[in-house]
Amino acid sequence: MKILVTGANGYLGQGIVKQLLDYGNDVVAVDYTIEKIDKRADRISCDLFSIDNPYVYFNTPDVLLHLAWRDGFIHYSDAHINDLSKHYEFLKKFSESDISMISAMGSMHEIGFYEGSIKEDTPCNPITPYGISKNALRELTSMLCKNNNKKFQWLRGYYIVGNSQYGSSIFSKITAAEFEGKSEFPFTMGQNQFDFIDYKDFCEQVALAVEQDEVLGIINICSGHPEKLADRVERFISENGYKIKLNYGAFPDRPYDSKAVWGDASKIERIKRRIK
Repeated sequence: MKILVTGANGYLGQGIVKQLLDYGNDVVAVDYTIEKIDKRADRISCDLFSIDNPYVYFNTPDVLLHLAWRDGFIHYSDAHINDLSKHYEFLKKFSESDISMISAMGSMHEIGFYEGSIKEDTPCNPITPYGISKNALRELTSMLCKNNNKKFQWLRGYYIVGNSQYGSSIFSKITAAEFEGKSEFPFTMGQNQFDFIDYKDFCEQVALAVEQDEVLGIINICSGHPEKLADRVERFISENGYKIKLNYGAFPDRPYDSKAVWGDASKIERIKRRIK
């Protein structure tokens, strides 16, 4: 299978491309810069949104995995709204091509404030530009695929745990602070519970989802259970042998974060059982 991955040089893209290649797929990996992308992929540096016929330009892939997105960790960035029409036009061109399936990366922030297990049919009431834009693109892409008879996947991502110092998650920030020799890290009280998934598991789940086309629609990329933020961060510090300590209460909790939220993992578990 030939899979086109956009945003391939990003934090998620690097690991997902590697996993897809390890599973034996042909990967066309695309981004503005390509220096961090696995060299086994067909790497292409370009501006996605300036290409008239991306399906032909990227050598007629079987599947599009659209990861590209600016300012994913800056939830109130204007880029989310400003770029939405560009993503729509890009995906529209693919929906009108001969591609078999369009998969795109979503976010649990599409849901908005919610407590409990997020299922495929959980109503979405996003409250940040990031969540609003992701949710709008989900609905638009679903419409495009339906109108053009394409298979559609929306991979709804949850909270990723990884020790790269170059990401924007709290785990990346703690890693960067540790490497800088800082003794304390400013923190909330950490009592909210979220669905945390290790970076490697996240990449594996995405790769497993997109290399099959029987389980479709919204697929939660998640662990399937909640854990207190403080517990997961303390465990992360211990797992990596860091010396840094958390300064509890330095920041308030974000008002739009749920007290306890996690993904329903039934679909991704069904995909895993199929593969086995």
